[in-house]
Amino acid sequence: MRYLMMQKAGDAEPDEKLYADMAAFVEELTASGVLLATGGLDPVGFKMTSAGDEITVTDGPFTEAKEAIGGFALIEVRSKEEAIELCRRFRRIVGDGESLIHQVYGP
Repeated sequence: MRYLMMQKAGDAEPDEKLYADMAAFVEELTASGVLLATGGLDPVGFKMTSAGDEITVTDGPFTEAKEAIGGFALIEVRSKEEAIELCRRFRRIVGDGESLIHQVYGP
């Protein structure tokens, strides 16, 4: 089962301990084969909408900075419970905030 874990952008500035703890966590998940991809996201972005034959591109930002998705991790685990536990560990490292988790369907 694959899950996309997304981290909402926060106001707190990262410190050296956070970087070290996250590096260890990412290294552990990578070595175990659980972590498939990770990255930060541009907080501005753009959106595309379609209506009939017309496609419109609109530059962001679209949400308050604290509501924007700041980063993601794509993981492959055996169960929803395992995904939840990994996200719990992540939240303990990064502190207060919010993450969104969605199962990824398809090949």
